[in-house]
Amino acid sequence: MANTSDIRNGLCIRYNHDIFKIIEFLHVKPGKGPAFVRTKLKSVTTGKVIDNTFSAGHKIEDVRVETHKFQYLYPDGDVFHFMNVEDYNQIRLNKAAIDNPDLLKEGEVVTVIINSEDDMPLSVEMPASVILEVTATEPGVKGNTATNATKPATVETGATINVPLFINEGDKIKVETAKGTYKERVKE
Repeated sequence: MANTSDIRNGLCIRYNHDIFKIIEFLHVKPGKGPAFVRTKLKSVTTGKVIDNTFSAGHKIEDVRVETHKFQYLYPDGDVFHFMNVEDYNQIRLNKAAIDNPDLLKEGEVVTVIINSEDDMPLSVEMPASVILEVTATEPGVKGNTATNATKPATVETGATINVPLFINEGDKIKVETAKGTYKERVKE
């Protein structure tokens, strides 16, 4: 058993007969009244995100987890196939278990969180950023704007990302996986 002082991003807890992963939290200590922790919880089974507030000192049931490196192989509808890089065992995960599945490129190595009690995969942690090639975008017109303007671009995984006007088809860009936003152009 843990309490609210142990809450951190990525912690898996058992709550309302389901397992949730904490994706955001904020300790709040108002001037009047007791402290509390505001959290955003993502269900590892359904992918649904809920907001919840725990009072300070509240007991929470944490789930013991292990992390393993897996390589993404291929999609099959809403099921994604991964291979353990150490023992080559393969697992299948639902799309809901992956934070940003449209940024997942075949061959990418990710961290899979596995429940150590029953060896069930719970969720997939993507790397902080991925490098993807732009496959389709409209040409940008120079001198057309007064501020930082963006345009939509489709990358090799099929995701659409807003990029600056100077990005062209064939360019490689670094994308932040947590928000799905453009970070920088990658020179080869």
